[in-house]
This record gives sequence, C-alpha cells and structure tokens, in this order.
Amino acid sequence: MHPYRRNTRWLAGALLLAGGLISLPALAGDSDASPANISGKLLLTGGVSQIEGAAGGGLTPWAVIGGYGTQDQIGANAFYTRVNVQDYHLDDAGALVGIDNRVEFSVAQQRFNTEDVGAALGLGRGFTFRQNVVGVKVRLFGDAVLEQDSWVPQVSVGAQYKKNNQGAILHAIGAKSDHGIDYYVSATKLYLSQSVLVNATLRFTKANQIGILGFGGDRHDSYQAEFEGSLAYLLSRNWAVGAEYRQKPDNLGIAHENDWYDAFVAWAPTKNVSVTLAYAHLGNVVIKDNQRGLYASVQVGF
Repeated sequence: MHPYRRNTRWLAGALLLAGGLISLPALAGDSDASPANISGKLLLTGGVSQIEGAAGGGLTPWAVIGGYGTQDQIGANAFYTRVNVQDYHLDDAGALVGIDNRVEFSVAQQRFNTEDVGAALGLGRGFTFRQNVVGVKVRLFGDAVLEQDSWVPQVSVGAQYKKNNQGAILHAIGAKSDHGIDYYVSATKLYLSQSVLVNATLRFTKANQIGILGFGGDRHDSYQAEFEGSLAYLLSRNWAVGAEYRQKPDNLGIAHENDWYDAFVAWAPTKNVSVTLAYAHLGNVVIKDNQRGLYASVQVGF
C-alpha cells in the first residue's frame, strides 16, 4: 500500500476513535450530556498532543491528563502532526483517553521519511522508519488548574513503549535494540493570575532520536536522565504562546545527537479543536546538521 494511503488510514482511525468517544454520552441516552458538562477544564489547560502521543506540549509531556474531563469524567483527543525540516519530514498521528482526571492512555505512530538522504545512504529515496508508541500516565497529586492557593504543582509519572520497524538497519548503525521504554515524571503548575504555565519533565531513556534510530548504541547503552521543559503564556482563553526544550542522549558514534527546542503558538477556538504551529530546531539528524523548520499539529476531542 502507498505510504500516503497508510498514513491517511491511521489518521482516520484516530479521528474515528475520538469521534466515537465524543458520542458516548448520547449513545448512553444521557439527555443532560453536552460538551459543556462533560468538560470541566479551561481551554488549553489540558495541553496539546505531544509528539509521542501524551498530553503536553509538542515536544514534551506535561503532568496534565489529556482531554477536558475532570473527576468522574472521560476526555479524549485525536491528533495529526507534521514536522518539516530541510532534509526530512515526520508524519505523526494518534489518540488518547483520559479517565477521571487520573489516568491517561495514548497511542501514536510516527513515520520518519528520509527523502533524499535515504538515497544518499543507499536505502532509497523516501525510505521511511515507522515507530509505534503506546503510553500511560498517572497523576500522583496536585491539580495544575484548581489548586491556585497552593505552591504544589500537579505531578504525574508516565511510560512510553516504543517499537521501530527497521531493526536490521538500526543494528547496522550501532543501535542495540529496535524497541524500548521511556519513563518520565512531570510537574506542571498554572499561575492563572499571571497567565503562565510552567512544566518540568525528567525522562529516563535509551532512545536515539526519540527511538526513530533505535535504542542504546556503541557509545552508551544505559538509561540516562534527560531534562525537558515548557513555558507557556496565555494571551487569552483561546490563544497561548511559549517555548520548549528537550535534552536527548547521544548514544551512537555514527550520528551525533543534539537537544531539541521550539517556539510555538496554540489556538483553541473551542474545546473540541486546537491547532498548534511551532518553529522547531532539531540540530543534527543522522548526516544532516542544523535541521529546523515548521511543526504543525491539529487536535480534535473533548
């Protein structure tokens, strides 16, 4: 099947999941159910869809539970993201479900297209690495929105299992495995009076380029603690701007790896739709340095 059609089918499935979840109250015959009373959070405070599927910023997860559900409610999102840099592009799609504002389950599929670099490496133009990600996040304590009279942030722990489909190639370049698990702890605090959201995440990972180039390598093959951070300013109830930073390990001798950062703007006209645009700097990716370009993402849900 043509890669574009496969991507379209994956996105359609994710959107169908979110649409089905949105219709659950109606199917259950709850005449009082509506987007207003099944969604208790403020616009944008549930985050957008992070590149590995969790709720947060584009690059890093936050402690918030995805969707707009609060206690005794369910929230869900589906997303599609495209990242275009000079020599590569990434298509990313997935969905998540948040339950009782306590637990979040997410899935995502990333397709990293090597464009002309694939031909230069002998893999063929447009050679694609595909990675599936399954995640879970649990809120331990705190409430980033409601507990404005406390300095304690919302704190969550999470894990993301990743499986790459190009094991033979990954081993050839020095990666130790085509699958791995990232573990993280995130702390998020929203200061409503200042319209500022701050997030810090500590990730324990072996992933090379978030797993697209496998896990572990000839330089390092042990878990390393990497810092990730986000800062957002709420311009209004519908608009937010901010920046993110993500440290990454440097495990492969063949491909030096840089930290990532971006500057973003997010718009949520309603609780059912949000759009994020960012300028992302990814540094060196395989044999190409200074990879930077546009990150665009659309999210639907409740």
